Amino acid sequence: HVQLVESGGGSVQAGGSLRLSCAASDTVVVMGWFRQSPGKEREDVARIYPSSGRTRYADSMKGRFTISHDNVKNTMFLQMNNLTPEDTAVYYCAASRLSGDSVAIGDFGYRGQGTQVTVS
Repeated sequence: HVQLVESGGGSVQAGGSLRLSCAASDTVVVMGWFRQSPGKEREDVARIYPSSGRTRYADSMKGRFTISHDNVKNTMFLQMNNLTPEDTAVYYCAASRLSGDSVAIGDFGYRGQGTQVTVS
């Protein structure tokens, strides 16, 4: 079982930035972030393969969000810039020991508790 501990959410004004962190208790093949807000469908944000550093972003996140991973600390980060109210959501960290870009991040085998991001 992989435990994921998130931190870094909060409230920010439009145009501001936040950095989310997700520490994993064990090695995994892929990690990612997805978000969920009331009345909206769950949305993939970005994923990263720690061993290779390969990343993939949802189209709407490209250019504003940056995903990274510290292999020493086994911690994933999401740098979010130029935030808008539409980015308001609960952001979840997720991880999988299986590969496959075809799997939605929200369907990964492990997920964190979620962290609220509010942009006003």
